[in-house]
Amino acid sequence: MRFSQSADPMAEQESVTRGARPVPELYFGEGCPDCARREVLLPLPLPNIGDDFNWQLRDYDDFRLFMLEELAERWPQRTRWTPGDIEVLLVEVLAALLDQLSDMADRVAAEAFLETARSPDAVYRLLGMIGYDPSPPPDDPSNPDSPDERKERTLDVWRADPSVMDAAREAGPRSIRDQHRMVTHADYGTFMEQHPLVLRALARCDWSGSWPLVKLAVVLWDDMTLSEPIDLLGLEASDDPREEELRKLVHEFEDERDLNHAPDNVSLFRILRPYVDAYRMLGQEVWLVDPTPVGILMDLRITLRPNFYQSEMRREIERALGRGPMGFFAPARLSFGEDVFASDIYEQLLGVDGVDTVCLELFRRVDSRYPDETASGRIELTGFEIALCDNDPVKPSRGYYSLDLQGGLKG
Repeated sequence: MRFSQSADPMAEQESVTRGARPVPELYFGEGCPDCARREVLLPLPLPNIGDDFNWQLRDYDDFRLFMLEELAERWPQRTRWTPGDIEVLLVEVLAALLDQLSDMADRVAAEAFLETARSPDAVYRLLGMIGYDPSPPPDDPSNPDSPDERKERTLDVWRADPSVMDAAREAGPRSIRDQHRMVTHADYGTFMEQHPLVLRALARCDWSGSWPLVKLAVVLWDDMTLSEPIDLLGLEASDDPREEELRKLVHEFEDERDLNHAPDNVSLFRILRPYVDAYRMLGQEVWLVDPTPVGILMDLRITLRPNFYQSEMRREIERALGRGPMGFFAPARLSFGEDVFASDIYEQLLGVDGVDTVCLELFRRVDSRYPDETASGRIELTGFEIALCDNDPVKPSRGYYSLDLQGGLKG
């Protein structure tokens, strides 16, 4: 440790060489020869990088020129720099290394995008991220390849012929032009109606009390409800395509239930829930609900043409107003919130051969609190409401009508 009597330590700052090792020193003040303070004289800091730094330096020439300019600025007293100088040699070595790292960074960044990726593995991975499988089907359907074998076979073809990879690169984005996710309310209805057991669907935004949710109402095949248990024994004897699809879905659900020890009751809600989860947006809660049935009450006085038996005409009229394939109140024929017009009832009944005139004497919702809409000829519905008229004495709340047939032949 050195001792100094100088009262001005900054006077010795110039004697400190750049890059030299700092040395602590003791400085004694006047008045007390035993009192001293220890200070360390640090070398002068390097100059800051100016605001004109070019952050787009990418190649060897730019890196070399930049570092040589920095050397010339920091040591202005030196006027000559030659390729033989050790400083210039180090600059060129660093510039070459930075050029290689820059090229590697560009190549790595390019592999993250389908348009610029060159590696077959990266292209295959990016196509898989958008849901496109570029692997060809197995040559022998009876002995399918595993996914890993199909992938390796595809990559071998791509490495041998890159043009095949370019064709898959173009086909991948085109395959996702169709929407594969429920985003808007219309998407919920469109995707649910693609399910073989859903006839109509409608989505509405609602509030759970803490967060937004989507309520999705569905009209199911055969007028089933979401919570109604499915009777497999009653389905085995039918050849209806929808029943065949339902049998397949129920059996798949039972196999999964046996593996996971799920509850015994099998309902359409438990079958449709995975379908909704596969297409809904991440973080979006969706509630499956049944439509709100609105029973329609009607009193009809119908005059028949001569030579038509009343018993036969009653069956034809009930068929025209029933829930059969051509019936006015067939499932999903009327949509959610679709108003019921008396003029449509007239048109449906007058289309029955043998009907001469139709008079609607009562036309309203089932429940005495609702007014008769015979004068207006329109029953308004909103939201998830759907008009029904099953004409079932056991379920009067689902609508019924009375027929007063006049004319025609008795019997």
